[in-house]
Amino acid sequence: MDPLSEAFQHHTWATEQLIVHLRKLPKEALGATVPGVYGEVLATLSHLIAADSRYLRYLEGTPPPPKSGPDPVRTLDELSDALRDQAVRWRVVLARAGQLDVTLPARGERPELPHATNLLFAQALHHGNDHRTQICTVLSSNDYLSPDLDVWTYWMDRRMKPAG
Repeated sequence: MDPLSEAFQHHTWATEQLIVHLRKLPKEALGATVPGVYGEVLATLSHLIAADSRYLRYLEGTPPPPKSGPDPVRTLDELSDALRDQAVRWRVVLARAGQLDVTLPARGERPELPHATNLLFAQALHHGNDHRTQICTVLSSNDYLSPDLDVWTYWMDRRMKPAG
């Protein structure tokens, strides 16, 4: 597997593991927050997955409509379903990565950005790591256990298990 595809395998695995972990916590943990993060746990996770959908739409050639406010907060079941769909979409997009040439439209102060394919890939990975880390910070700051989502754990979980 190429390094970019591996990075996205980790990206979706880490988000999936976070959802699995959140299902085990009391419902009030989903509404927890601390200063300096995006917001409540479920709102942050909803935003992460909604943003991935927007990045994917640009990469797939069907730009999303302009964002008009905060992303809607979705249930863990809805987020899990969306993530499963996105994992497939990431694989399809990554298989065509060398053929893509995305131009992002101007937005606010930002000018039009031609040749932004690599920007979208890098942004998706950074954005996912940033918000998963924020969620783990919220959990640990509110005395909940947080999952280990790093690449080493992913590698041991996905690559070092005996075939069976």
